[in-house]
Amino acid sequence: MQTINRTQLFRASCLSLLVTSLSFGIRAGILNDQGVKFHLNNSELGTIAATAFWGFPLAIIIGGFIVDIIGMKKLLVSAFVFHLLGILLTIFADGYWTLFLSTLLIGIANGTVEAACNPLVASLYTENKTTKLNHFHLWFPAGIVIGTLLVFGLDNLLGHGVSPKPYWISQVEIGLMLIPTLIYGYLFSSLKFPVTQRVADGVSTGEMYKALVNPLFFFMIICMFGTAITELFTNQWTDVLFKTVTNNAILILTFVASIQVLGRAFASPIVHRLAPQGVLLISAILSALGIYLLIHLHGDAIFLGAIIFGLGIAFFWPCMIGFVAENLPRTGAVGLNLMGGAGMFAVSIYMIFMGGYYDRFILGKLPTGANLDAYRSAPAGTDLAKAYDAARTAAGPEVLNTTLIIPIVLIFAFGGLVIYMRSKNKAAVALA
Repeated sequence: MQTINRTQLFRASCLSLLVTSLSFGIRAGILNDQGVKFHLNNSELGTIAATAFWGFPLAIIIGGFIVDIIGMKKLLVSAFVFHLLGILLTIFADGYWTLFLSTLLIGIANGTVEAACNPLVASLYTENKTTKLNHFHLWFPAGIVIGTLLVFGLDNLLGHGVSPKPYWISQVEIGLMLIPTLIYGYLFSSLKFPVTQRVADGVSTGEMYKALVNPLFFFMIICMFGTAITELFTNQWTDVLFKTVTNNAILILTFVASIQVLGRAFASPIVHRLAPQGVLLISAILSALGIYLLIHLHGDAIFLGAIIFGLGIAFFWPCMIGFVAENLPRTGAVGLNLMGGAGMFAVSIYMIFMGGYYDRFILGKLPTGANLDAYRSAPAGTDLAKAYDAARTAAGPEVLNTTLIIPIVLIFAFGGLVIYMRSKNKAAVALA
């Protein structure tokens, strides 16, 4: 009889998350090129980018409710199918709606991966959940690093740094995602899976739903809105917001993601010393400081802000999931996946709102009655292109200024959580 190979399952989980993050890293690198190719304004680009965040919560929430019924293996095989279809449709996209649909399919695939892999990792490593979730989730920023470097390298190698680059290069960059997708699809189809921890512990479905109405769980859901927006919106729009500020805008995202990888790789001593809630408080402080510096620094000095911002967001997602897994374990896979779904849903709404806001601000800096697409598509070096770049330079800080409010609010929220958990733990010790 086939036995459960914990190491192989963990490695396959990391590879599936790598595909998920490659979709973010490569998409961030070609988002601007897609806008030029298909004559899309920033509002339309924001909607396309947000579509991945619609599919994600849809899949992760539905997956959370059915994972105990159909099993984690079937969910991950379906994720492979959605990834394959989404990637192929992106390669052969011919306009707004095909990009919309392809991004939706990839978002569904991404959400399905997390719907299965978060409870899988928590079930495989019951003795060390938050640390192993950090190790698992380091592959999200790792994929962003790989994706952005691929885009940067191929742009310069094949496109010789010409802007806008030939669109076939973007198609090649998307096509590279097929390699790890096919590998993880094969691995998951051949491995045996355990049941989720909630099922293994004998917690009934009724007890799980009862645990979901805990006020602490609601509080964490609300905080997840803020942590997800702070991390994912800023990362996904890096190339758009900083294109006119530095010649290597996409490398800002690479810097941020590299810091996230290092932080999550060495999370164990930090998490054990500070507990998830302490790490979250420090993360909120550093995130706010990082965004502030990204707004006010210019040229290569922006990379200092990127480093601090990367340190801030490094632990957000895995420590939010880890806190629930450790302190609210009876919520089961549904609890973990509601957290992820809430975060992605919040990002999708925020992206649509900020995409329109960005367009309106740019238009406000252009002559009255200006056609945004005409300015956006103008050849480099023309008066229209220069005016558009100047308007974008002014608009980027405004978008980040609005986003800065969110981690500032989180500082107070997580400060309160630290105090609450400290008093709760003291009470538990006194009763022991």
